[in-house]
Amino acid sequence: MKQSAPNLLGITINHRSMRGDARRFADVTRGIAEGRVPATPARAKAIHQYLTTLCNGIHHHHQAEDDILWPVLQATAGAEIDLAELTDDHAQLDPLLDRIRTQSAALAATPGDRDTAARLADSLATLRDLLDEHIEDEERTIFPVIRRYVSGEQWQRVEAGVRKGGKIGFELPRIERYATAEELAELLREAGPVLRLILATVRPGFLRREKAIFG
Repeated sequence: MKQSAPNLLGITINHRSMRGDARRFADVTRGIAEGRVPATPARAKAIHQYLTTLCNGIHHHHQAEDDILWPVLQATAGAEIDLAELTDDHAQLDPLLDRIRTQSAALAATPGDRDTAARLADSLATLRDLLDEHIEDEERTIFPVIRRYVSGEQWQRVEAGVRKGGKIGFELPRIERYATAEELAELLREAGPVLRLILATVRPGFLRREKAIFG
């Protein structure tokens, strides 16, 4: 019998941030391709740096699900859950993430090349659509299983394992960007003053990069 319920707020905001970033970067690179957004070297470099870290983060997230969360679900839920399709989605994402890294590097090298920007925008639109479909499916099928079969203590261990290898200076300000005020207050209340201090330290650099990309 479970002693406490898992809190899925963290993974929910993480999913929201991945979907939101894919969407807004598809939009800004499409703007560059169509000449509506100036293709300055500083903007192209910032886009490349952000997308490289984003792609690494998406890969880390789904690899951690495969390696850490899925075994917990198989052990606790057993035949109640079939993870094959979600695992296949993860495998299909990796070549797309590699392509986005390569195309964003090409844009940084040739900021004025609209064809390069268009290819990157196409790949980001594909990522946007894949993440929307995959995450909606995952939250619809997996979240109820987690709530039913996984204890709060087990979930805390899963989250601790997932955090290993993550880039806190990138992830924390994105949580702040995509969380509602109530959600952020809950996260900060649970994490304590250390999280507030780290967030205050990394926020200025994140905001500078946001400005370089989106104006």
